[in-house]
Amino acid sequence: MGYEITHWIDGREVAGAGSTQPIMNPATGGEVGTLQLGDASTVDQAVEVARRAQKEWAKVSLAKRTQILYRMRQLMIENTDEIAVVISREHGKTVGDAKGEIARGLETLEFATSITQDLKGGFSQNISTGVDGHTLRQPLGVVAGITPFNFPAMVPFWMHPIAIATGNAFILKPSERDPSASNIVARLYQEAGLPDGVFQVVHGGKTVVDALCTHDGIAGVSFVGSTPIAKHVHATASAAGKRVQALGGANNHAVVMPDANVEFAAAQVASGAFGSAGERCMAVPVAVTVGDVHEEFLAAIKAEAEKLVVGPGDDERTDMPPVITPDAKARVIRMTDEAEQAGATIVVDGRGLVVEGHENGNFVGPTVITGLPADHPTYTEEVFGPVLVVMHVNNFDEAIDLVNASPFGNGTAIFTDSGHYARRFEDEIQVGMIGINVPIPTPVGYYSFGGWKDSLFGEHHAHGPEGVSFYTRQKAVTTRWPSQNESVESSMSFPTHD
Repeated sequence: MGYEITHWIDGREVAGAGSTQPIMNPATGGEVGTLQLGDASTVDQAVEVARRAQKEWAKVSLAKRTQILYRMRQLMIENTDEIAVVISREHGKTVGDAKGEIARGLETLEFATSITQDLKGGFSQNISTGVDGHTLRQPLGVVAGITPFNFPAMVPFWMHPIAIATGNAFILKPSERDPSASNIVARLYQEAGLPDGVFQVVHGGKTVVDALCTHDGIAGVSFVGSTPIAKHVHATASAAGKRVQALGGANNHAVVMPDANVEFAAAQVASGAFGSAGERCMAVPVAVTVGDVHEEFLAAIKAEAEKLVVGPGDDERTDMPPVITPDAKARVIRMTDEAEQAGATIVVDGRGLVVEGHENGNFVGPTVITGLPADHPTYTEEVFGPVLVVMHVNNFDEAIDLVNASPFGNGTAIFTDSGHYARRFEDEIQVGMIGINVPIPTPVGYYSFGGWKDSLFGEHHAHGPEGVSFYTRQKAVTTRWPSQNESVESSMSFPTHD
């Protein structure tokens, strides 16, 4: 039924290993296509091609590499509408939101077009008499990216432009839920002039993930997804001797101070909590009200939630789309039920929502919950849906303690008019990305993205300068060019720089 998605290996479509999986439209609940899945042999094939391609690609000048990336940028812009429609159909998010993630992904591509600046080495003359020292950065070789369903364009773009610009070959394993965007990107790379084999796409589940993590032809693995799988990828690939960056889950808090503009804060928190149905690692599933602002904020966030239009992503009137699968919908409903059973107040109830004409879609309405104990799973776990839990504390110090008690450390925000509290917040909070009156503090492409604690495994954050460091290795070179007539006596002492 519908279209069929295959692997992209060596510049062409390649059939899967035999098994398939349906591609579903979350708004209708209907099947729109079929995905051919790979296995370890598919990974072997892609790695063999990538090895050959990478050896030649690494010899290509930086000027030519960046020219290809400039052409790729233009092709992505020209094909944004097509890609956004595909993402909306398979993921469910609105077409406008899909265009937004493509634009944010292009930030990293634009950063990669100026990679020459970040690959400059250092040079020191006469570190010893007649001896010079310099450093250079070289690609790892063949690297892999394993990416989630929630950003089928943006998250892979956090990886492959920098990997390719620095001279690596890249194998992408996208989510099986919304695979088509990755194949379009592969086709556009070929059209831009990228040699076949430098960017490839292999589809599959855990078998393919494990094959990528353990294959002796792969030098580095990048991952974005849930914390349990991030731990698995980090442990498995590290044990196989690979460099790993594994970005995990989150449970981001937004602190609302008594001096904040409450209407502004509520609108921003609603955007962070309910945008893309809350299926973002930088979503805001928790608001923390401080002092006497609690009731005023509850009223404001209730008003924001109730005016949202829930519907299919291809409807321009839609504010909030469906969640990705029936299981995701069931999880939201179950966690709301459990919160209510624990005595919480359901301020806005998204259960039971039906969108006319899309009765089989994975729709659940925006949900606001308050009065939960701090150890309840609906608060402590990542719901990954349109649920906002509003916690209340008495003062700023208690807010800091509550945020820092979370095992996650991805993103956080504070809404305040006080520079004093904002400065203390950014200094004392144990989180990797911080927003001051900004609900989703995702860094631009020329900075690096990543959290702390159970939100990141490995030493390197994604994209920006740390992305360059991840996909390259540094060499230190010491040189001396003695005259042909120069006599040098041997010495058994450890060399010094005298």
